[in-house]
This record gives sequence, C-alpha cells and structure tokens, in this order.
Amino acid sequence: MRALFTPWRFSYLTAPASDGGCVFCVAAEKTDRESTLTLYRDERVIVLMNRYPYTNGHLMVAPVAHTARLTDSSDDVLGALIRTTAISQRILSEVYGPHGFNIGMNIGSAAGAGIADHYHMHIVPRWSGDANFMTVTASTRLVPEELDVTFAKLSPRFAALASVPAPRDE
Repeated sequence: MRALFTPWRFSYLTAPASDGGCVFCVAAEKTDRESTLTLYRDERVIVLMNRYPYTNGHLMVAPVAHTARLTDSSDDVLGALIRTTAISQRILSEVYGPHGFNIGMNIGSAAGAGIADHYHMHIVPRWSGDANFMTVTASTRLVPEELDVTFAKLSPRFAALASVPAPRDE
C-alpha cells in the first residue's frame, strides 16, 4: 500500500458538515480575506484561491451576485469577469512563470460544476511536465506550495488592484 502524506486536508476531513452556504457569497460578505482565501473583491467580481487546487496558483473569479448562468449577468459584470480573469492571468505569470494556462468554467452540475448555482471561472497555471507519473499512475496531483504561502505571494499584487479604478464603459 502507498501512503501520501496530506496534512492540509485534515481540517477539511474533520470539519463539521457545511451549512450549504455558497463559498463565493460567504467570501464576498466576510472581511477576513485570509480565512476565505480572497485575493480581490470589487462591486462586481471576486477572486479567490481554490482551497483544493489542481496546481499552485489555481484561482477562481466569480461575480459577487449569486448567479447561476452567464446569461443572468449584466454586460458590466461579464466585462469585469473577463478583465479580472486577464489581470489574474498576468499576475500569475509574473509571480509563478507558468508555461501555459487552463482557463474555463463548468456551468451546472451536469457539466461538472462543484458549485452549480454560482458560476465562476477557473484559472489554472500549467507547467510542462506537471502531469507527471503521480497524476498518470496514481490519479494524484502534487501541489508543492502550501496555501498560506501562495496567499502571501499573490495578496500584495491583488491589493494593488484595489487602488486602481476599473475602467467604466461610457
């Protein structure tokens, strides 16, 4: 039998059952950014680190409003979502230097969405060879950096965005 030591998952495994609250809505309401892994929030969108990332720097961008489908968002929110996704990709490129990205979303549970009633974009940095033997043979991903270290690296970059006003469409 093989053992993979994953101490960061212990709090997840032993936590009380969720009250069913939406992680994006909870993060948008809380002021404690570290506990929710929130890197950025404005009146339209929020950027969170994925608590169970595929790779280091795996981020999610979502509308602040609890919205299940793209078609339910205004043009302003859709524009902010794409603009913030692009900025997030730039920041991840500067901090981590990945060789590529997977960027996309699953909308609805039938499409594989883990949070089916609040759509969100995933930004996953990729490196040549990151799908190594562990992924291929053991269906296990290795994420070498702890979440608090990733948060400390990315947080100042996103904090700087708060002082730059978003462009307004006239």
